[in-house]
Amino acid sequence: MRFSLNQWTTRHWPLPDLAKGCAAAGVTGVGLWREPVAEYGLERAASLVRDHGLAVTSLCRGGFFQEENAVADNRRAIEEAAALGAPVLVLVSGGLPGGSRDLDGSRARVADILAELAPYAGEHGVRLAIEPLHPMFCSDRCVVATLAQALDLAAPLPADQVGVVIDTYHLWWDPDAWHGIERAGAEDRLALFQVADWVTPLPAGVLTGRGMLGDGCVELRRFRDAVAATGYDGPVEVEIFNDDLWSMPGPDALALTLSRFTRHVA
Repeated sequence: MRFSLNQWTTRHWPLPDLAKGCAAAGVTGVGLWREPVAEYGLERAASLVRDHGLAVTSLCRGGFFQEENAVADNRRAIEEAAALGAPVLVLVSGGLPGGSRDLDGSRARVADILAELAPYAGEHGVRLAIEPLHPMFCSDRCVVATLAQALDLAAPLPADQVGVVIDTYHLWWDPDAWHGIERAGAEDRLALFQVADWVTPLPAGVLTGRGMLGDGCVELRRFRDAVAATGYDGPVEVEIFNDDLWSMPGPDALALTLSRFTRHVA
């Protein structure tokens, strides 16, 4: 499995500098985000990473299916992923609509929109990857909280069109994660593997409180071994939302991330 730098790990590193820095460090994969790609320009971004010998391992993100324009926006995201050569579009389902308590209804909407989007993704050579998020994000960001739920949502749809994301930060707590990883492998649903650590006490800004690899309590190598046992040999994206890391110069943040990846994951 090969290292890939998710763009949000070095969030404030301009895309041209990130591309140069990754190439200089021997990094061959990057996970990109739609917002900075749009700011730089989709076609320019595709040329930039290609010119630096980088493969785009994923595009973040689609989803947020409670929004009124969800289908149209996700179709655009699929087209953007295809233009970048990204094989995977990460989907964060979105939380409950304002004022709603209908969790089952929100999950049913996710299933309905997935069924509508999957053929379009297949036509563009892009695989939709459902990412379950930690339950603390269920109300506002992601009603898909377990790997089992993500796999159940994917199950009715072709495996080459819809898979799942294994993210250690979101799944480390779940005793059924290990069975879920086995199931994902058996059903050919494992689309992407992402790593970050869980640190306590949680920072004030929970969303930006992911830990650097090795600083927390996640069994990172156990996850790596479980994923590898499925036959997955794709990229391992390091995706860390952390204010301290974001305040570092890009090359220093990348060097630290690579070092910790080698020590705790590879």
